Amino acid sequence: MKKRMILATFATCMCVGAMAQTVYDGMNISSKDLNGTARFVGMGGALGALGGDISTIGTNPAGIGIYRSNDLMLSASYSLTGTESTLGSNKYSMSKARWNFDNMGFVYSTKIGDRTSLRYVNFAFNYQKVKSFDRNMGTEGNLGRYSQTFLMASMSDGIGEDMWKDNPFNHNEIGWLSALGHEGGLIAPDITTKKTDYPYKENGVQLTDKDGNPLYLDYGHYVSVLGSENTAYMREFKSRETGGINDYNFNVAFNFNDRFYLGFTLGISDVDYNKYTLYDEDFRTNSGESTGSGYILESFNKLTGVGFDFKVGAILRPFEDSPFRLGLALHTPTFYQMTWATSARLVSDLFRYDKPITTTVDSYDYLNNGDLKFEYQMNTPWTYNVSLGYTVGSQLALGAEYEYKDYATTKFKYSDGSNMKWQTNESKMCLKGVHALRLGAEYKVIPQFALRAGYNYISSAFKSDAVKVFPVESVNSDTDFTNLQSMNNYTLGIGYRGKLLYADLAYKYSVQKGDFYPFTYKDGNTYVIPEVTKVTNTRSQVLFTLGMRF
Repeated sequence: MKKRMILATFATCMCVGAMAQTVYDGMNISSKDLNGTARFVGMGGALGALGGDISTIGTNPAGIGIYRSNDLMLSASYSLTGTESTLGSNKYSMSKARWNFDNMGFVYSTKIGDRTSLRYVNFAFNYQKVKSFDRNMGTEGNLGRYSQTFLMASMSDGIGEDMWKDNPFNHNEIGWLSALGHEGGLIAPDITTKKTDYPYKENGVQLTDKDGNPLYLDYGHYVSVLGSENTAYMREFKSRETGGINDYNFNVAFNFNDRFYLGFTLGISDVDYNKYTLYDEDFRTNSGESTGSGYILESFNKLTGVGFDFKVGAILRPFEDSPFRLGLALHTPTFYQMTWATSARLVSDLFRYDKPITTTVDSYDYLNNGDLKFEYQMNTPWTYNVSLGYTVGSQLALGAEYEYKDYATTKFKYSDGSNMKWQTNESKMCLKGVHALRLGAEYKVIPQFALRAGYNYISSAFKSDAVKVFPVESVNSDTDFTNLQSMNNYTLGIGYRGKLLYADLAYKYSVQKGDFYPFTYKDGNTYVIPEVTKVTNTRSQVLFTLGMRF
């Protein structure tokens, strides 16, 4: 168990409303995978200065200016995604396999002349799957004296008796975790001898403590039914994520004197992200025996949206007699319009007067059999890219690339454009700048056959003390979060070039570790998290590209 200090003023940064999204959602949408043509992936994506591949349309648009012929291609892949988790002595492993259609595009190259400064004007379009959310994850283990019901209770402090008489799932001052916990019998107002307006009664008679003092209900402070004599055991946690982000890029690029290349890309992105989580908590005695009480909480979330961005890039060959190239690129934020839909279901099994009672709480029953939907805007960070390229004759090509994004600048806005202060401030507190390094090489054994290799390093976007925090009126019910560490991508590839057709094959292995927590809750001025679950995410991907240059 750990306690992490959070600034007390942070709790004041909230706005009335659904308060749907968290910094973890923003990070998930803002980041991208290494994907594209098999040649691009095989060289680790380090083609920003070398150009001549349609996937550079999304990294350095000037790379399209290198083309001197038309190009038409498509790519597909097969991927195997795995997740291993360890909590104490409990180990859990899940995997998922999938075929993907990753890339399709064309380049139309027009020659202006040999004697003019402007040699070529090229136009390109490319569809590319830039993010895959497909992943399954599971874990289980002892939580000790820490329970998700403590989060439900802490979010409910101050909810008066009269407020529960309205629909709690459609009340601006009641969060869904509070509603699920209260309606499911998992939390209740504290019982005190201090006089309040709410006597604690049973069968119309006010109860007293062992000393005869009358008891009252304190709606200013809620408590869990877990009790001080019991512990919590996470019997099961599992999540299933599906969907992805697709980019549609439109490009125009210019070749000046075969030494300076300039490109512009308009990108349109569509997001389809689905997340299902199941959290199963068992109440046990201090000796580890099950009491027969506990609950299961299921959360269903769907995020869809469309965004656009602009990219500008340049490639310079500074020395006329040298093949050395320098590339620069700048990407604006992606300006997203998002729609988030959610629902939740809780089933509790409790003993009351030695009788088992099962209670089902389903948000559909409170919202006319539908999801709660929330529209908002999100702006991703600016992207800054510097790349180097060098060729040795016609046999060897070397590329290196550096990219920087400051995820702390991620911005959230309501649908009317006003600032969502909680989420925007949370980005500043939990996220940081990310550094990406890409290296790649291509060696042509013979003019028609090439070998490739590449490497990527991407630093973590999360600060060491990042936690997933909800405002008390949040409609979120998926309390889990993972602080992902740096990512490493290792790639290999081969390619064949004929007079008209070409084919490329690449293999990518990605590995990223992280710290998973099922929840966090507030205890005074600190946030408490249970024991960490160590997670390792891996992905093996085989990509194939078939194309034609003419």
